[in-house]
Amino acid sequence: MIPAYYEFQNSAKILSGNRAIEHIGFELLSLGVSRPLVLTNQQLLDLKIATIVLDALADTEATVATVFTDVPVDSSVDVVNEVARVYRETQADAIVAVGGGSVLDTAKGAAIVLTHGATDLMQYRGAESLRGRRSVAFIAIPTTAGTGSEATSAAVIKDTERHLKLSFQSLSLLPDVAILDPRMTLKLPPRLTASTAMDALTHAVESVSCRQANPLSDNYARSAIDLIREYLPRVLDRPDDERARLALANAALMAGVAFSNAMVGIVHAMGHAAGGVAGIAHGDAMALLLPHGMAYNSDAVCDRYAEILPNLAGIDVYAATPPAERGQAAIDAVRSLLKMLHERTGLPLTLSQAGVSAGQIPEIASVALDEAALSMNVKQPTYEELVAILEGAL
Repeated sequence: MIPAYYEFQNSAKILSGNRAIEHIGFELLSLGVSRPLVLTNQQLLDLKIATIVLDALADTEATVATVFTDVPVDSSVDVVNEVARVYRETQADAIVAVGGGSVLDTAKGAAIVLTHGATDLMQYRGAESLRGRRSVAFIAIPTTAGTGSEATSAAVIKDTERHLKLSFQSLSLLPDVAILDPRMTLKLPPRLTASTAMDALTHAVESVSCRQANPLSDNYARSAIDLIREYLPRVLDRPDDERARLALANAALMAGVAFSNAMVGIVHAMGHAAGGVAGIAHGDAMALLLPHGMAYNSDAVCDRYAEILPNLAGIDVYAATPPAERGQAAIDAVRSLLKMLHERTGLPLTLSQAGVSAGQIPEIASVALDEAALSMNVKQPTYEELVAILEGAL
């Protein structure tokens, strides 16, 4: 598919491979900075994962301004504002973010506040929330293989007072450097490995079917799906397989590039709403809602789903499936993958298994209806349709 017009950007420098983190000194020098604030969380320090980065920094000419560890599971506006305050107080000149999506999104939020010389992130919600060039050097080191935040122009940050997840979007939020190192994800337990991989898969699948899909984003998305299909079972079999871990990290990054340019849709709208209202983990929400969102969109993009069937299920399945049935077969392949992950890791298959009650469905649907992600979905659901989808997933 070649649209009449499209835009694509992927400006982050990517370092990927064994001991890639040891190149961080050169990257800091290239950026002209020497006092990074290291942003992470206490669990990653306790697990000696963030320590790998701190040890690498100790062998450079840089001086760590401070290590900020008070980042919650869901990044929040208050924490973003506090990071910006500490950054100024310690006279840091860069952010090195070590963590999952919450840590990386916190870094992006702080970059917005710092670039604007502000004190409160809430002033800059929405699209192109960062005006002008980002003034903060930013290196992203993911410790999960899911969000792809190390290569995206988006950040999702929670307003804890209103129980909403807020979206921030700007191409200036792309990190200067993203470092993928298999040591960062080796200690991910099977349950979290599955959840984060399904987050990446959802990014890829939704990017293929959204309004801004284009040839470049499609190729990133399809490559990401291929890697997840091949290497997720391998990681579950052999959690210490560094090659497989690195493959999943690359898949998450490529899916991030895909959706950063093509956008996401109904699954993310419902997932963000479920996270804000019911506290469901983002990866879990993406996983269990993906086949339901695909089913809703299927009459409009069945041909697009058919095109990714080889990536989801393999070329043999594609060849053996009649052309008219390939779109549905892609949805069935996602359901089969979820069933396998549920059996092997306990990944929830329904909203109720994830802790959502029937009484919360109306509020989730109402919040989802106002989600920015919905604007890029190929179909625009009504409130009643969202309720029906969510009840079907309950």
